[in-house]
This record gives sequence, structure tokens and C-alpha cells, in this order.
Amino acid sequence: MAVSVDGVAVAPPRSPVLQGLLGVLLLARGEPLPTGRLAELVWTDRAGETSRESVHVGVSRLRKWLTGLDTGSPGDPGRIKIDYQDGYLLDCAADRTDLGRFLALAAEARSATEPERVYRAFSSAFAERKGPLLAGLSRIHRTDPLVHGLEEEIRGAALGFAATALDVGGSEGAVAAVSALTAELPFDEPLHAVLIDLLMASGRSAEALQTYRRLSEHLAEELGVEPSEEVQRAHMRVLSANRTLGDQDAAPEPPQPPPAQLPPDIPDFTGRSAEVVDLAETLIGGGGTPRNRTVAVATVAGMGGVGKTTVAVHVAHQIANFFPGGQLYANLRGDSTDPADPAEVLGRFLRTLGMSGAGIPPSLDERVALYRSRLAGSKILVVLDNAAGEPQVRPLLPGTATAAVLITSRNALLGLEGAKLLNLDVLTSAQAVQLIATIIGEQRVAAEPDAAVEIAGLCGHVPLAVRIAAARLLGRGHWELSHLAGLLREERRRLDELVAGDLEVRAGFELSYRLLPAATRRVFRLIGLLHAPDFACWTVAALLDRPIPEVQRHLETLIDAHLVGITGVDETGQLRYRLHDLLRLYARELAERDDPEPEREAALRRALGGWLSLAEEAAEHVPGPCYAAMHGPAPRWSPPASVTTRLLADPMQWFNSERAALVAEVGHACELRWTDFAWDLAACMEKYCDVRSLSDDWRRMHDRALALCRETGDKRGEAVILRGLLEVTTWTSPSGSGTAMTRMHNLAVRLLDLFTELDDPAGIADALVAMVWAAVARGDGSEALALADRALRISREAGYDGGRARALHVMAIAHGEGDPHAAVECLEEARVVAEGLGNPRVTATIVQFLGAGRALSGDIAGGRQLLDESIMMARNLGDRYLETFSLLYLAKLFVATGDGRARSTLDLALTYSRTGNFRHHLADALGVLGELNLAEGDVPEAVACLERSVQVWRTRGWIPFLARALRTLGDAQAAACDHDAARASWTEARELFDRIDDDAGHSSVEERLASEDMIG
Repeated sequence: MAVSVDGVAVAPPRSPVLQGLLGVLLLARGEPLPTGRLAELVWTDRAGETSRESVHVGVSRLRKWLTGLDTGSPGDPGRIKIDYQDGYLLDCAADRTDLGRFLALAAEARSATEPERVYRAFSSAFAERKGPLLAGLSRIHRTDPLVHGLEEEIRGAALGFAATALDVGGSEGAVAAVSALTAELPFDEPLHAVLIDLLMASGRSAEALQTYRRLSEHLAEELGVEPSEEVQRAHMRVLSANRTLGDQDAAPEPPQPPPAQLPPDIPDFTGRSAEVVDLAETLIGGGGTPRNRTVAVATVAGMGGVGKTTVAVHVAHQIANFFPGGQLYANLRGDSTDPADPAEVLGRFLRTLGMSGAGIPPSLDERVALYRSRLAGSKILVVLDNAAGEPQVRPLLPGTATAAVLITSRNALLGLEGAKLLNLDVLTSAQAVQLIATIIGEQRVAAEPDAAVEIAGLCGHVPLAVRIAAARLLGRGHWELSHLAGLLREERRRLDELVAGDLEVRAGFELSYRLLPAATRRVFRLIGLLHAPDFACWTVAALLDRPIPEVQRHLETLIDAHLVGITGVDETGQLRYRLHDLLRLYARELAERDDPEPEREAALRRALGGWLSLAEEAAEHVPGPCYAAMHGPAPRWSPPASVTTRLLADPMQWFNSERAALVAEVGHACELRWTDFAWDLAACMEKYCDVRSLSDDWRRMHDRALALCRETGDKRGEAVILRGLLEVTTWTSPSGSGTAMTRMHNLAVRLLDLFTELDDPAGIADALVAMVWAAVARGDGSEALALADRALRISREAGYDGGRARALHVMAIAHGEGDPHAAVECLEEARVVAEGLGNPRVTATIVQFLGAGRALSGDIAGGRQLLDESIMMARNLGDRYLETFSLLYLAKLFVATGDGRARSTLDLALTYSRTGNFRHHLADALGVLGELNLAEGDVPEAVACLERSVQVWRTRGWIPFLARALRTLGDAQAAACDHDAARASWTEARELFDRIDDDAGHSSVEERLASEDMIG
């Protein structure tokens, strides 16, 4: 019995009684069955003991089950339901069951007069038949006329189909239908007689003779009788038609047909072309003939659902013609608790190869020897599917060099000598989408290509999962692909959604999981708790709180079972492991089921504590901004000292290796509302993200951590995260609401309040430094100097050398171009402090500003030398932001001195600014390029560059730079004879110079406006 709703299979009722009731009501086809009759049909030998109430209860439960199928609204005439009319009946249209369609087509065949029409109707009828009537139902009285009468009707239709097929010459089409019935009715001689005639008419005389021989032996052994006269006449017709056989007594044994045991090929096989070619060449050799030295053996290994059997069967069909000796196939059940016994498999193979039961020896060794003797010199292909391991496979390998063996296994079977291993991976995105299109049709995929790509991705490109998703779409033609994508997006429901009929992703994983040792199963479950896309062995050791060598053994077992994969070796020399997305969901599901919540939480806290312990130590040695290190109380877990030393030999390499994991686990900690872990891990990443210009990662982590800190009231976490967020959103983020420097001021004020409340001098100094930058951007030099002086004083009193260096740096910025000599003095002192910190990033920053300051002071050669030095320092650090600033000021120096390298240096600075989203540098570089274009007479390019520069400066909110850019833009517009635009630019520039009390700037624009008015 099989039930489906809207084309999707659903499980029948679990109760055998309910299955029986549903079955007999279906067989009754709308005729009412009284309670007593139902008791006889379903309760069979216990019918006399069964009360009417028991029947009523059973029908009531069945009615409730049918209602749960949601087969229509209560008033829907097409709804399947149970009614009572002098007995219970099932109101179900005949065309909604395969039996109903079969009987209707059979009746159509019997009523037709044209042989061709009769044949087509019978052919369509038997296409509906799936097997014996209600096979597998234990609670059915099969000798009852209701059941027996239908079985006789089916048998009669088969005989009619056979007769019609012989008349119209289409016997091949009836062979399958009659063969299936003879297997179910092994003593039915009329059916065997017409099967013999059909086989002979199809040109399959040898099979006809075998059919007769099997029936004859069966009748003799079981009943002690000879075949009926009807069967013997059919046998004689075969012998008469084959003169070479002579009369019956002299007839030689028909030749043993070669075995052809391969399962059907998959009609919608998609992709895998490289793998198919590789396997085919391994098995048949590059020259197109079987290899001639040793038996060719290829193994296909991979995770559950990746398509190992599908690929193997497809390859076997593709190369079958190269093996005229035939193809043997066995499912070795390696993923079960009861794998196939090699001796039993050999027994089946030997019988297939023509051995009688009595001729097969009892011992495994004797069977191996006989098997290899029978295959000697034979060009035969052996497919061993789902192998458990090498000991199971070895006895099944032929000894002849003309044979080939194709094996699939969830294990790699590395111990098989000479075997070529193919580790089958998931499909590519394009292949997965093509598989969906092959199943549901190209048009539906073409209508929603993005949704198809998303579905394939959410299925992890696992062929089984993709096939199930496509099957669900096929069964629901009214679904849009985006609807299924929405269902699959919900991680907790994804495995539940990936079920169609008897296909289920979860079940495929279960087969591998249950064969693991108990301790390894726990390792697998706990790994599923991680959100990191990949991880190192030490992380799993933290999860388990076990020694690393022990954990490595578990990971090797999981790798062999294809439940864990290896992504490669990271920069610290550690292997990186990963769980496929669907396996991760499965492992997490198991953990939530089998591991108590306190154990799961403790394991995950150890893992996060391991990352935090290493990140905290690594961050101390990353040459980034010299903020005061601030951490929280989250518990740490430390690997052994020797492991930590090896991992952190190069802190930047460790961060490179763990970057994706750390970003993911910050988000994970936020989801769990583990505030201490979230903000501390994010803060440990700041210097690394700064040096590597990873502004997107930096901003995403800090935005989530800041929101969590504010929700949970963690003021220290809020302050630390706000300090880092202020840095990244000011200098490298896209423009948002308001200007960047205005936002910086507002955040800095909040930061100052937080650190003042926390009474943290180092934090106060850091907040004051940020306020200096904002004051400089407003053009308020006196305020900037006062704030810088306060920051310097607090840093000195607190012994905070990093704060001293930063305060001296921004003090130099506050002096700026108005007092370059004072700026240089501050920078010289800052350089000494920075070098004492041992932080090359801070030193490089001071050096580049010192180079610019010296050049402005008139020391062109000294400034040039320092800028070159800072560029080399930045490149050694891999710090593109730092390098871009130095390139920009070097270009300004080249422009001022007429050096021809100005344009190429500017081009490089512009490229870095655009790719790194360095907005301040971009605006400045565009302004310099505009000045250069204007000086060289390329007025249109000058206007374009300067307009873009002004546009970006507006988003920055840096008033002095914007005023100067507007002044230069007005010059370019005037040169282009766009006098109205020039006046507008100069007028706005004058207003800005007035706002910042820049008298020289104001005068320069007044002169331009006066000159323009005279021209006008």
C-alpha cells in the first residue's frame, strides 16, 4: 500500500488494523461493507472475538487519519471520506487509485473490438499495476471472495493481454506483465504456458526454455507432478521453432545467458562528466579495451547522499558493452548493522553463473576459488555497492585480468591494493541547478533562476537533497521555486523539508552515523554546535576538553566515514576540517536530542573560550592601532603551551587562518546572548581587521556586539566596541546619515561619557583623541589643541604610552599646515614613544605624517625619504590603508616639485582608495588629480575629478578640505568658461572659510570672485 497527497508520498497508517481497513474499503470500490464483513476481512481468524465497537473504533481512527491528509474541504465533492450506508464505504473516485484505473482500462480493453485498441488498453492497465494486491498487509483475509475475485480479474486480464499481444505481434510489451504474475503465482500453469509463447514470439527462445525447465522442476519438487498438457504443448512449440535444437530428448542445454544484474540507469543523470570519464578509463583502460595485467578496481567513496551508487551504476551502463561476459551486482549493505556475508554473495554469484545449488561448496575459501575459476578469462564487470570495508570486498574480487570491479563505499577502502579511489564531492552549483531543471522542467527554472540557485545552495549541492527538493517541486506544480527556498532557509526545518516519498536526507546520514563508535558519535554531535565554516583540531579538543591526539583519532574516523571533510592546511600548518552544511544541521539536531543542554553549553563555552584565549594573546602582537587592551570576564580555555606557541608563532597567520571562524562565532555568541564572549572576541579582531583593511567584517561584528551590549546593559562592552566601531565607520565605511566626521564627534562624546562612568583613564584618553579628529574636521583648531593636550596629560598620568603616542599624533594634526614646525615637533616625540611600544604599525603611521610635515616645513628631501620609508613599512605589514596615505602625500610632493611620477603615483593611490573604500583618501586623491589635470590644460577632466572630490568631501564633513576643493573646482569651472558654476563654488567656499575663521582662504576666494565680476 502506498499513499500520496498532491503527488508527494505520505506514510500509511501505522496500525496494521487501520491499514487493513483502508485496504479492504479500497477493494470494495464504494460498496458498503457491514461491520461483521469488515471483521471477517480484517480481523480474519479473530473475527468471532471482535466486537462491533472495535470495528467502529477502527473506522473512526481511519476517518481521523484521512481527515489529517487534508484531501479537500468538508464540502468538496472530490474529498476522500468514509460514509455509512448499510455498512461502511470509502467515497473515493476510481481514478484516484491505481486499482481503479487498472480495472477501468481492463474493462475498456474487453469492450473494444479493434486488436490494436485492445492491446493499448491492456498495456496502459498493466502500467498501473505495481505488484501483488495490497502486498505486505498482514490483516487481510486473502481467500475472501472480495480479494480473491479481484486477483482472478487481474489474472484474467493478463491472459487477455497475452492473447492480444500474440495476435498483434506486440508480445514484448506483455512479457513483463505476465512474468510478474508468474513470479507471484509459481504454480499457475496457464500463465506459464502463455509466458513461454510470449518469450518465443519475442525471439527469446532460451528464456522460454528456461521458464519451462524452472516450472517443471518446481512442480516435481513441490507437488510431485509433471507440467500440464497445455504447458508441454507450449514447450514443444518452442522446440519446433528452433530446428537446431532437434527433438526434446536430444535438445542440448540452452546457452547460459551472460549475467545482466545492473540496476536501471538513472534517466536524469546530471553532471559528473569528469568523474564518469575517469572511472571508465580506469576500468576499461585508455585504449577502449579492458586492462590486461591485473584486475582493474575502482572505488567511489563519499558522504551519504552524494550519489555514489548513481555514479557507479551510470558508469557501469556506459561501459557494459566492453564486458561481453556480463555484469554482476551486489548490494553489500555496508551501511547497516547486518552487512552482507561474502560467502552468501558468492553463492548468489555462482548460481547466476550457472552453478546448481548442490555444486556450490560450503566454505568461503572454496567458494572464492570456484568463483575465480568460473570467471577465468571472462570479460566481466563486477559492481559491489555499499561496501563495509576491505575484508568484505576482497573475497569478491575476480582473479582474472580481463575483469573489472567497481566498488562504492562510505569509507575510502584505502587498504585495497591497486584500487583507484574517487572521493566523490557534491555537485557544482550549475550542475545542481541543471538537475533541478531536468526534473521539473527548464521553463520553471528559467522563470526563477535565482531561486533555483538558492535552493541548490540550501541543499548544499548534495545530489540526494537536490533531487528531493526537485521532487517536491514536481509534485507541487503550483509552488513557486521561491516558496520552497523560503521553507529551506529555516535551518531548524530544513532537514524536515528534504523528504519526498522514500527519499530522506536525514536517513542517508543516519546510516553512516549509527556505525560510529559511541565516543566518536559524541564528537560528531558536538562539532555540529559550532557555526565556524571550518575549524582546527584544537577547537574540537576545546569542545571535548580532551587531549589533541585523542581528538585527532576521532576526526580520522569521521573523515573515513565521510561525515567530516578536510579543507586543507592553514597558514599555521594545522589541518582545517569542516562539516557539510546539511551534516552540521543533522549533527546539531542529534546533539539537541542526545546531549543535555548543560553539557552542550559547557562544550561551546570551552570552544569560544579557546578562540578568545588565543585571539587575546595574538592581538597583543599584531601591529595595529595602539589602543589600550580591554577585556571582559568570559572564561578562557587554553591549549597546551607547546600548541599555543606553535599556533601563535606568527599572530597574523593565526588570524588569517581563523578569521572566518572568529567572525562566525562572534555572530553565534550574539545569537546566544553571551555578551562577554561577543564583545571580547570582536574587540580582539580590531587590529587585525585594521591592518588587513577588513572593514566589512569589522563593522558587521561590532554592530551586532554593540546592539547586544546595549540590550544587556554591559557598559564596558559597549564602550570597548564603540571605540572600535568609531574607528572603522569613520575612515573606511560608506557614507550614511549625516557626515562621517559629525558621526565621529557624536560617537566620541558618547564614548567619553561611558569611559568617564567606568572611571577608565585609558578609555577617556582614547575618546578625547577621537574628539580631536572631529574638531579638526570642523576647522576648530583651538578646541582640537585643547582636547589633544588633555588626552596627552591623562595618558601620561595613567602611564598609557599608546595613548601618549596617539595624543601627540593628533596634536600634530591640530597644528596642521598652519604651524608645520610645531606639528613636526609633536611627531618627533610621538615617534620615540611609538618605537618604544614595539608596534611597527604605529611607528609607520607617525613616520608618514612626519614625512608630510617635514615637506610642508620646507625639508623636501627629508620628507620624501620619510614617505618612501613609510611606504616600505606599510607594504611589509600588508597594510593597504597606510600605504595609500603615504602614496597620496608623495604624489602631492611630486605635483609641487613638478616630478613626472605624480600621475602614476596618484593612479595607484586612487586604485587603492576605491578598492579599499578609503573615502577620505579617495576625496583627497581626486582633488590632487583635478589640480594636476588643470595645470596640464585638461579642463574637462579637471572639472570631473574635482566635482567627484567635492561630492565625497561632503559625505566626510571635513570642512577645511571641502572648502579648498570647492575653491579649486571653481578655478576649473572658470577655465571651462562656466562662470555661474564657478561663482557658486567660490561663494560656498567663502562661506566655509568664514565658518572656520580661515582669513587666508576667505581672501583667496574674494579675489577670485572680484576678478570674475570684473570679467562679467
